[in-house]
Amino acid sequence: MAIDRIEINLQAQICRVVSANQVTEYACSTALNGPGERDGSGCTPRGLHRIRAIIGRGCAPNAVFVGRRPTGEVWTPALHALEPTRDWILGRILWLCGEDVGFNRGGAVDSQRRYIYIHGTPDSEPMGIPRSHGCIRMRMQDVCQVADAVTVGCPVLITESQHD
Repeated sequence: MAIDRIEINLQAQICRVVSANQVTEYACSTALNGPGERDGSGCTPRGLHRIRAIIGRGCAPNAVFVGRRPTGEVWTPALHALEPTRDWILGRILWLCGEDVGFNRGGAVDSQRRYIYIHGTPDSEPMGIPRSHGCIRMRMQDVCQVADAVTVGCPVLITESQHD
């Protein structure tokens, strides 16, 4: 599947992956603090982005990442129980770069410098409701499927409206 674009709908908490002849929807979880572009806000930035980097190809779907690097840990419920409040980044990371200077790119609103990702999260975390610290969380297997098919530079549109 060649992916043409990814659309994140903040209201619906849906990640829509669009290819030439197919649309696939995945449940996701965006920021608990809602939409917003400001550095330090804990919000999910809106607008047009592109994938700056794909991290974790070839790693296990439950590989653990810190600072965009695999730790060597493999997420399990037992490991989770040892650190239940940890913000788990699992499987793959799609690092986003804003495309709209002054809105989601540059200065205090730069999505890339804010380390905004689409990434995997444990199956124990709810999908379909905002719970993240700003990133877009997906199920480990879902983010791996998308990350292994997408290319760097793919557009990612993050919108608020149910009807976008």
